[in-house]
Amino acid sequence: MKKPSVVLFAMVLAVMDLSGQAKSVPDLNAMLKANQIKIYNRNLSQLNDPNMKNALHLDAREGDGIAWINGMAMGNGTIEFDVRGKNVMQQSFVGIAFHGVNDSTLDVVYFRPFNFQSPDPERRGHSVQYISLPQFDWQRLRTNFPNKYEQPINPSPQPTDWVHVRVLINFPNLSVFVNNNHEPSLVVDQLSQQKKGAIGFWVGNNSDGDFANLSITQ
Repeated sequence: MKKPSVVLFAMVLAVMDLSGQAKSVPDLNAMLKANQIKIYNRNLSQLNDPNMKNALHLDAREGDGIAWINGMAMGNGTIEFDVRGKNVMQQSFVGIAFHGVNDSTLDVVYFRPFNFQSPDPERRGHSVQYISLPQFDWQRLRTNFPNKYEQPINPSPQPTDWVHVRVLINFPNLSVFVNNNHEPSLVVDQLSQQKKGAIGFWVGNNSDGDFANLSITQ
């Protein structure tokens, strides 16, 4: 039997991008089968989608859920992934956790797909959100800093479509780009003090979600 470190290395393809930076591309399905993904408050399964070869599904439960990618931690850099939610009010909160210390201390960028195409401008303004748990949840940020840590997405995706996300982190600066748009949908300063930590797929209360094509550049 291979040692865990050898197995994990085989599941993460390291490549160089055009700028010479190292990019890690984990084989999510292989990591799932090898129990190299740590699950919090959810079940995680392989997703059979003809359009996505390396995709996972987190089921829906009360409370937040996370799928931490073992051995994948980062400080400054870029996280890219594809995510898909659903068009059900208050039951589709899907995104990425990063700079995680544990299951309750982490930063998150997430989406509310049910708001993407809403005719209500206020709801569309709540499409993409940054939070820093446990201190700065969405409710506190919306109350104290309205329209600062959540924004609309232009052009807005369809609520049930796969969405490509690129999160650029240069602590404390954070920018979120959606569907290869050159203009960011959200630009904020992080509210946490941790400059490095774990990465994982994240879903909110009563939400499930689909995730694919994770890559990390540091």
